[in-house]
Amino acid sequence: MRRISDRHWRPGDLIPGEVELAEEFGCARATVNRALRELADIGLLDRKRKAGTRVALNPVRKATVEIPVIRQDVEARGKDYSFDVLDRKDLAPSAILQQHYGLAASTPLLGLWTLHRADTYPFAYEERWINLAVVPEILDADLELLSANEWLVRNMPLSRGEFTFSAGNATAAESELLNCPEDAALFIVNRSTWMVDDAITAVRLVYAPGFSMKTVV
Repeated sequence: MRRISDRHWRPGDLIPGEVELAEEFGCARATVNRALRELADIGLLDRKRKAGTRVALNPVRKATVEIPVIRQDVEARGKDYSFDVLDRKDLAPSAILQQHYGLAASTPLLGLWTLHRADTYPFAYEERWINLAVVPEILDADLELLSANEWLVRNMPLSRGEFTFSAGNATAAESELLNCPEDAALFIVNRSTWMVDDAITAVRLVYAPGFSMKTVV
């Protein structure tokens, strides 16, 4: 898991076989097999008979933690998706972020403020920070072409997440962005994800009035 987190094994990479890993770690092959099976069960590895074991290209499809792609949500509703990055800044973690996420004061963060649209109408407003110590590659990504939400789902495996769902009243800024009355009731999602003990990103999503979420179990 650490090698996946550190990108030593990247999405799609074929990893060493069980015999080679058992020799490297000085353990029984059965132990390696069990470890690989557990990583496959949470969606970080794809295992196929006679084809070997690879790091999953789209780990969230199998993982216990599933991160929705906003574009897919909009398109599933029969609407055209677009987005604009409203602001982008280099950040230093506040004392609260350091305490909650275990970040060092020197941890470099990327802050992004994004407005997602459905058929040109506001769909969701996103406030996000990304841990550049864990995901430095995102600095090379064109986040005006592919949203940070979708880039992270495609490229960054995760092992756990924290979700909070709530309702809130639109602030003056949110009412302008989402084209709704000030104090309108809004659906809000706060989400954080980790790879092992390293925080990857945290995001606050504020959805326009009328938004509904469906889950299937």
